[in-house]
Amino acid sequence: MPNLNYDTIIAFDNVSKIYKLYKNEKMRLLGAFFKKIPYTKKTANKNLTFSITRGETVAIFGKNGAGKSTMLKLITQVIYPTSGKVIVNGRVSALLELTAGFDPEFTGRENIYFKGTLMGLSQQEIANYEKDIISFAELGPYIDQPVRTYSSGMKARLGFAINISIEPEILIIDEALSVGDAAFRKKCKLKLDEVTAKHQVTVLLVTHSTAQAKTLCKRGLVLKDGALIFDGNIDDAIVDYEKTLAKKKKKKSILNQKIEPVAEKSKAPAVQADVPPAPVEKPVETQTPNA
Repeated sequence: MPNLNYDTIIAFDNVSKIYKLYKNEKMRLLGAFFKKIPYTKKTANKNLTFSITRGETVAIFGKNGAGKSTMLKLITQVIYPTSGKVIVNGRVSALLELTAGFDPEFTGRENIYFKGTLMGLSQQEIANYEKDIISFAELGPYIDQPVRTYSSGMKARLGFAINISIEPEILIIDEALSVGDAAFRKKCKLKLDEVTAKHQVTVLLVTHSTAQAKTLCKRGLVLKDGALIFDGNIDDAIVDYEKTLAKKKKKKSILNQKIEPVAEKSKAPAVQADVPPAPVEKPVETQTPNA
């Protein structure tokens, strides 16, 4: 059991998540009604135990398939654990996909209310945040134009502005800061620093960029094959994560070395057997009869 106190905002107690993988969609549907339908098990998270206190900035590292996205879905309660217990004490704002929840036919202003409603806010709460959202997004008159006319950068600005302005207690960022131009990313970082310092917002950053994690976070979690293999300060977490990457590269290099000789052997020219030259036939001399 993780250490729990008044400041604990997220806690995982021996949490595992196992998915059932079926052969096709038909089998998946039948599996919902009949237990004998065959399937294979995929363990996405394995016995995770940790706690995060209010105001912490935590980076989550792991190779693709390590279980990071599943962990985030458990925190946002999109899915539920197969075993164990997940405790979340606070409003969660997830920047998993900045433009998710937008209706392309709605204007930017209408999408503020639309997305806010999806987040569970009342119309009055959204109205209170509207001015700050529009100010941060800096879209000018485009705020009243359909979102389908926006560039990807404009959508990113509006998405971040909504998520950061609703005063979340837990802010989850999944590679979202990699979009937009340099000025936008700098503005996002300054805003994150502000909300964590003034409002004790807990930030969870999922990234492959160790430089970005070191700038924003003080603590790091490293996942491997669904299990938590490291939990500590950000510098040590980066070292541990880079070790896992180095092992992967070394393994790949050894595999390539084993494959290359086989490929070279297959390209070697075929050895021809010694075949004696064909005998040269002498021309037959014909005599012209005497007249």
